[in-house]
Amino acid sequence: MTTPARPGPRVAMLSVHTSPLDQPGAGDAGGMNVYVLELSRALARRGAEVEIYTRATTSAQPKVVEVEPGIRVVHVAAGPYEGLDKNDLPGQLCAFTAGVLRAEAHRPADWYDVVHSHYWLSGQVGWLAAERWDVPLVHTMHTMAHVKNAALAPGDVPEPQGRVIGEEQVVEASDALVASTREEADDLVRYCGADPDRVHVVAPGVDLEEFAPSAPAAGTTAQARRALRERLGLPTDRPVVLFAGRVQLLKGPDVLVRALGVMADHADPAGARDDGALPCLVVLGGASGRPTAVRELEALAHQVGVTEHVDVRPPVPRDELADWYRAADVVAVPSHNESFGLVAAEAQACGTPVVAAAVGGLQTVVVDDVSGVLVGDHSPWTWARELTALLADEPRLTRLAAGARRASERFSWDRAAAAMLDVYEQAGKVRRAR
Repeated sequence: MTTPARPGPRVAMLSVHTSPLDQPGAGDAGGMNVYVLELSRALARRGAEVEIYTRATTSAQPKVVEVEPGIRVVHVAAGPYEGLDKNDLPGQLCAFTAGVLRAEAHRPADWYDVVHSHYWLSGQVGWLAAERWDVPLVHTMHTMAHVKNAALAPGDVPEPQGRVIGEEQVVEASDALVASTREEADDLVRYCGADPDRVHVVAPGVDLEEFAPSAPAAGTTAQARRALRERLGLPTDRPVVLFAGRVQLLKGPDVLVRALGVMADHADPAGARDDGALPCLVVLGGASGRPTAVRELEALAHQVGVTEHVDVRPPVPRDELADWYRAADVVAVPSHNESFGLVAAEAQACGTPVVAAAVGGLQTVVVDDVSGVLVGDHSPWTWARELTALLADEPRLTRLAAGARRASERFSWDRAAAAMLDVYEQAGKVRRAR
């Protein structure tokens, strides 16, 4: 039995450890969740049918969620619904794989055209599923153990050797590997021994309609920002620096808190800034890795004497996030490693300059002194100096705001989907040749 002709491929998308339906910004949910869902939407617009398999984390979840035409999320029972840390999931990969194969078993043998896995855990499942269905395996790593361990935040725990081995196995098994930037592509070759001919660079996208500067009807940028701050309960009498993301050492929010402490203790290099003019640091995110991460960050703020200048808020839905970007003078991304840096791209699309660590994909997303500022280290003194100088320079902020929107217009989910369909086709050729 053969399946009828269709305009695009049927894709089995695998995201074991985190669902695209989860709220980004806490737990294990972050940019990868957005990536999987937005890429699936763009693929569906081009005629593809996408089924996203993810692990069920509560008995209340429906087995299948019809997200929109062409996209379904399938929740697979694998291990206890709750209480499993991401580091516990390798022990559940057999159960997850069995659930995926069982879900597909009632269909014709040629139902899927490609398996696209995300993160190494999903790659292990995708390896077996692609073999079972005799279709190509395309893998997006998102983060790599070697890269993370080479840029480990102080106090953070290195990734285990089991993950290193698992990533190398997935790289070897994949018919195509997708990197978000040329630097990530080089890392796949350098650290994981990837065949350069199988590595494809596909930049993620940004929803340029949802993430955009304030509408002209809102008045000037300053007027619109003031109105947003009043609505969001943010101060209107001093600058606002926004951190949006998971509260964990990898993302570096502690760097910003310590930098604020330096600013409070030492004013600016000329000694002209008083404590009343310190910026408000808004941390928009929840704990990740350790359940006490937010409390630890608040304790750090108390320790360095800036509690009243740090405002920790829970993560917000995607349709509200753009307002937070627009309300800020700058968005800070002090991560120790990022394969791309979706927060930076979205903030820039809203016309907000970004101050980011010069690491990983952030060096591609943020154009130094055009759309933001790239900071060469994670020293609180360096970050204090860069933030103080930028916030005091209104003409430069205005220039960077204009450049920020232009920088993000390089990224489009529709372009990403078109490039991904080409990758799927190339992976099919590799599969047949192998």
